[in-house]
Amino acid sequence: MSIRVKFFASLRETIGKAEHNLDAQNINTARDVWQTATDNHEQLPNMLVAINMEYAKLNDNVKDGDEVAFFPPVTGG
Repeated sequence: MSIRVKFFASLRETIGKAEHNLDAQNINTARDVWQTATDNHEQLPNMLVAINMEYAKLNDNVKDGDEVAFFPPVTGG
């Protein structure tokens, strides 16, 4: 039972890893994934999250086998 976690762009550098696999036990939401995979690293304002390649919210539920990805806020001009 596991959840695959991916970090993109500057988050990859900030967290120090591109991917991580978590034991799905006791993980209920994308927020739980973030806190566990990053050892409670502070969340960036406006950070984006996707569950199974669909944009989601930190309070959305996750389950065994899901892929959860975190992205820094999108900027541009």
